[in-house]
Amino acid sequence: MSRKTTPGPARDFVRWFRRAAPYINAFRGRTFVITFGGEVLLDAQFPELAHDLALLNSLGVKLVLVHGARPQIEQRLKLRGAAIHYANGLRITDDEALICVKDAVGNVRVEIEALLSMGVVNSPMHGARIRVVSGNFVTARPVGVKNGIDHQHTGQVRKVDAEGIRAQLDNAALVLLSPLAYSPTGEAFNLAAEDVATAAAIALQADKLICLTDGRVVDRRRRLIRELVLDEAEALLAGKHKLGDELAATLKKAILACTHGVRRVHLLDRHVNGALIEELFTRDGVGTLLTSDSFEGTRQARVEDIGGLLELIEPLEREGVLVRRSREQLELEIDKFTVMERDGMIIACAALFPFIEERMAELACFIVHPAYRGEKRGQALLDYMEKRARQLGVNRIFVLTTQTAHWFRERGFKPIDIKSLPMKRRELYNYSRNSKVYCRALDADTAT
Repeated sequence: MSRKTTPGPARDFVRWFRRAAPYINAFRGRTFVITFGGEVLLDAQFPELAHDLALLNSLGVKLVLVHGARPQIEQRLKLRGAAIHYANGLRITDDEALICVKDAVGNVRVEIEALLSMGVVNSPMHGARIRVVSGNFVTARPVGVKNGIDHQHTGQVRKVDAEGIRAQLDNAALVLLSPLAYSPTGEAFNLAAEDVATAAAIALQADKLICLTDGRVVDRRRRLIRELVLDEAEALLAGKHKLGDELAATLKKAILACTHGVRRVHLLDRHVNGALIEELFTRDGVGTLLTSDSFEGTRQARVEDIGGLLELIEPLEREGVLVRRSREQLELEIDKFTVMERDGMIIACAALFPFIEERMAELACFIVHPAYRGEKRGQALLDYMEKRARQLGVNRIFVLTTQTAHWFRERGFKPIDIKSLPMKRRELYNYSRNSKVYCRALDADTAT
């Protein structure tokens, strides 16, 4: 019986959705702080951003939103004929300006809450039922007098109530923070949204801080810089190529967040419709990722990695390349596994089973995700596993393979007889698979 072929657009959607699955699993239960300026609310596409936020919430991501209100505040100041003053990169908030700040922030918050409360039938948010929580989660203190200028009601973050925010997140609520906070004396202060977002991300030790910016981080040839580590970001700020004042200020806050424990900071152009979803659920994204270390990391596997390991292993088991492993077996052997992680997604793995008496170790379940092959990750993982083997006192490493012998032979592995395997491993050899055995000495003066 013939099977119907899915039409092109639908097939593309299915392919994308399948590729997004590992990210969905990786982000569930994670905490993201997302900040955007008041300009975003004036964009015609803001309702679509609200839909994207609702989607993240429905996928189990814990969201903290931090909004700005600069254009809304300035609009009110102009209507009142009030002067607009800035100093040291901050607004001078006098009594009249504070009235405008309270009015603007209140209106912006209501507008965001209204959009996140939509549930019209046939709309992307139908049935979402998002609970939005605002409150006095941020304690402020005055900026005071700087360079002889009194900033009056302009403040800065003194403390973030991380415990209170977590309690709301754990109760499946979305937390909305405003650039208006209060001091222990009951005064209201106007804050910079970027400062609130950075302080909240640090206090929560958020998995991600995501900043919607007015532009992209590009190099001298106007090409998007997709990834930066701290040293590179600092060099970019210090270099001759200028990013623009606002983007540079955002990058400085991103660096601050990364140096204080926030794992990832994403800078996304707010003008790109759907940038948030594309950044989070596609291989390379559309923005700039800042990390305190390399985008990818190699580490020992943990029990919570088993879902990701199974996604790597099962396709090769179905093809007969690997021997089938149950979830229970993986749980028992998890301490033997090493994983290579890319922004929360497991893209490669390997296991090492030592035979200490023979000073040998088996390298098993060596896999690199098909989308990430050809970029020397396999070699990097092999180098890492050999380093681990040396630490265990092993001087020879061997593999059993049916289809990848050439790859190992190109890296110095030589064929050996099954009789050369450790006795315990020899007893487990599956003659029906007829696997070839290859071995490599870890030290130049050790015979194979």
